[in-house]
Amino acid sequence: MDEPGDLKAEENAEGEDAEANVAPTVPGITEPGGDLDALWTCLAAFLVFFMQAGFALVEAGFTRAKNACNIIMKNLMDFAIGSLGFWLIGFGLMFGTTNGLFGTDQFMFDGTSPEALAVKPNPTFNWAFLIFQTVFCATAATIVSGAMAERTKFSAYLVYSVLITCIVYPIFGSWAWGSLYTQAGWLDAKWGFLDYAGSTVVHSIGGWCALAGAITIGPRIGKYTADGKVKPIPGHNITLGALGVFILWLGWFGFNAGSTTAITDGAPFAYICITTNLAAASGVVGALITSWIMFGKPDTSFTLNGALAGLVSITAGCDCLSPGWAAIAGLIGGVIVVLSCVMLDKLKIDDPVGAVSVHGVCGAWGTLAVGLFMKETGLVNSGDPSQLIAQLVGIVTAFVWAFALSMIIFNVIKFTMGLRVTAEEEMQGLDIHEHGMYAYPAHLVTEGTSQAGHVS
Repeated sequence: MDEPGDLKAEENAEGEDAEANVAPTVPGITEPGGDLDALWTCLAAFLVFFMQAGFALVEAGFTRAKNACNIIMKNLMDFAIGSLGFWLIGFGLMFGTTNGLFGTDQFMFDGTSPEALAVKPNPTFNWAFLIFQTVFCATAATIVSGAMAERTKFSAYLVYSVLITCIVYPIFGSWAWGSLYTQAGWLDAKWGFLDYAGSTVVHSIGGWCALAGAITIGPRIGKYTADGKVKPIPGHNITLGALGVFILWLGWFGFNAGSTTAITDGAPFAYICITTNLAAASGVVGALITSWIMFGKPDTSFTLNGALAGLVSITAGCDCLSPGWAAIAGLIGGVIVVLSCVMLDKLKIDDPVGAVSVHGVCGAWGTLAVGLFMKETGLVNSGDPSQLIAQLVGIVTAFVWAFALSMIIFNVIKFTMGLRVTAEEEMQGLDIHEHGMYAYPAHLVTEGTSQAGHVS
């Protein structure tokens, strides 16, 4: 029979063994905001950067061959301008010390500055956070280019790209995401608005800006007949569009899971990957079934956009929806995107790639889904009406801010430097008139059917 002293010794030994099995915290690496989290945040940022290629391919493939160079240039410049503008101005407006409406410091952000180190004492993480937020800003900007494709002046688009990355996106972001780096913004602090990775902050903001642009610039020549019927203008290369969608699907794991900006301290990055993937897959199915019922055949372009619709629909709630509800949110998003595209055509709002429907409408739906479907958490219980109200406040605020301000900006551009190319330039293609070259051999880029069998 063991003596009490022997039992105590055994317990102490077991306790020591248990402590030995606990991974130690390595200063500067494994604590929250350490180098390991910085590494993950950078890797996620690189995935989101690769989404620029996805957007370029989707937009180029879903439009005509004679405008492919122009599409590529706009996506390239969105990121270049976004990187510079967000570092110079946007980051400070979004994450600097707020006056209640926007940030007032941390312009030309320096991760080693006393102000930055007071928030996160690790400069490596501060720099990682900057690059991650930069690629998000560029994503919001590039959404607009697809909705205004094939008829917008390149110079006018550059002006708008500066304004959305420096003003439109970061100021709304400060209202919703200020708490990511400094104090809370008024939407999340006062209302409890939740948008984990940006269904509204990134996608709806970009989508509502795109809606304003599409309305202001008007439809492409020949899109709608005199009697109001829709004349389809097919994209020249669905293969490119499909590759772009797969790239975006991959990049979205960085977009959503990377929004943890951490893999230490129990960050739910793997769980978020699951909800993200399930929603995307369900979005594909939803769009497939809807297009099959409505048009008699499973439409490839709508089905591809269904994947993006599912991804946008889960972006707000990727951390707080159960896998089952994530799949349902994505499925509904896939249905919504088809119905929305059809509705915009009935309203004669020409959006060549479905950007408004994918990002604006499904972004609003994904944000609303948080209030409807989120599982029980430490913040709020599923079905709490106050959360639904908070989500609605955020959705409406985003629409009013982005759409109204963009309408003003686009109309100022329209009546000063001009927003739209001439009819002759539009018919012959923006590539040759705006950039002096073709993306393909000139004899394949004609108004009609190319040798490859695609409409140009």
